[in-house]
Amino acid sequence: MRADEPVSDGPVEKAPFGYVDAAGQRAALLAELEAAGVELGTYDLRIVDWLAGWDWPTVATLASLIRRAAHPK
Repeated sequence: MRADEPVSDGPVEKAPFGYVDAAGQRAALLAELEAAGVELGTYDLRIVDWLAGWDWPTVATLASLIRRAAHPK
C-alpha cells in the first residue's frame, strides 16, 4: 500500500510507504471511523488529531484495522 493508494481492506503484510500530511491522515482516519459508524466525542477527536501526527505507515495501518474490524469478511 502506498500513500497514493486507498487504505487496505486486507491484512497489511509490510509497512506502507509514502507521505500523507496530517490533514490527509486525519481525513483518512475520520472517513474510516464514519464508515464504521463510530460516534465521536470531543476527546475522541482530540486523539484522532494526535494520531494524525504520526507517520503514514502507522496511520494507514490503523485506518486499515478500523476498516477490517467494521467490515469483517
